[in-house]
Amino acid sequence: MTEVHAPLTREAAEELRAGEEVLISGIIYTARDAAHKKLCELLQKGEALPIDLEDAVLYYAGPTPPPPGCSIGSCGPTTASRMDRFTPRLLEEGLRGMIGKGHRSPEVVEAIAKNGAVFFAAEGGCGALLARCVRRAEVIAFPELGTEAIRRLIVENFPAVVAVDAKGSVYNKWTI
Repeated sequence: MTEVHAPLTREAAEELRAGEEVLISGIIYTARDAAHKKLCELLQKGEALPIDLEDAVLYYAGPTPPPPGCSIGSCGPTTASRMDRFTPRLLEEGLRGMIGKGHRSPEVVEAIAKNGAVFFAAEGGCGALLARCVRRAEVIAFPELGTEAIRRLIVENFPAVVAVDAKGSVYNKWTI
């Protein structure tokens, strides 16, 4: 398995290949539909974003509340295509990686390649197991969204597969 550090530089993203298994460590951010919508609305208004998207990795997850003694509850990936209408704009802002499940539209695959980004697929149905990779979690934006608030996660050895690489190659096992 290839070790990936987040934030993820363009150079590091461009070395990854579709189908490659990775372990992600570092800082990632949760963001689902509602958070994506708010981020794009801020950009449309010319306002500052609550997070710096340059080289950021967004995890399409809405974690459950943490049980006692844990930093986060179950946090499995959600369907990535739900973010497709927002993704090209966020990639233009420097977003480098995304983690989710399912397929991406041809437009998003093209935008991923154009911007030297990567889409990682995480195994659906494994939210409790993936939560074990989260060392710390804190809400940093849009707390009014509840589970869909943006959280800053510190992760260690978070398992994923490169489903779309920076050249636009698609690993079909994870995207059908």
